[in-house]
Amino acid sequence: MHILVAEDDLMLGQLIAHLLKKKGGYQVEWLTTGDDVCEYALKSHYDVLILDWMLPGEEGVSICSRLRKEGYSGAIIMLTAKDALEDKINGLDAGADDYLIKPFEIDELLARIRAVSRRNFAPIQEQLVELQNIRVNLTQRTVFDGETEVYLTPREFQLLDLLIRNKGQVLSRELIYDRIWGYEADVSLKTIDATVKLLRKKLNWNSEKDYIQSIRGVGYKLDI
Repeated sequence: MHILVAEDDLMLGQLIAHLLKKKGGYQVEWLTTGDDVCEYALKSHYDVLILDWMLPGEEGVSICSRLRKEGYSGAIIMLTAKDALEDKINGLDAGADDYLIKPFEIDELLARIRAVSRRNFAPIQEQLVELQNIRVNLTQRTVFDGETEVYLTPREFQLLDLLIRNKGQVLSRELIYDRIWGYEADVSLKTIDATVKLLRKKLNWNSEKDYIQSIRGVGYKLDI
């Protein structure tokens, strides 16, 4: 699942992004102002948007309203310290699907994410990618080599997903580390190399094609 978080509190935003990755296994992007949220949401596919109400630049409730007017049908969860009934009504009327009052427990946020993601916001279109004989279903999180299923760990699939969504682009080890583990994780950059090695072995077991290229001193890219 791909989630966009817009939260200007650096400590809270960092914590939310880290725990969504660690406990939920989600792919997370984090913005600290409201100015770019609409552009990100409309140009990329996110399963859930988590918006703080009081963002610098454009406020979350305004962003929510504008996205709905432009036809955005994804799930939106509003985060706010505003606990008055009138504020909650305004947030829901602006187009939010759920409303979570600060402070909150991360397990409650995860439950809210699961709940809104089960709703039928838009027809689900499976995202299928073919790497010669390898078929990757990003929606169902499955990988097949011909008729044989290739079993990936959650980290390996997150890495493959990240490489596919940025195919042809060189991704630095630091960027991969941040997107998949988070800078707060107690692992070394060597963990990335080890994960890439295992993923590469699983993808190449029945082929001479090396899908993941190593860019010396920088990182990796997917060659389709």
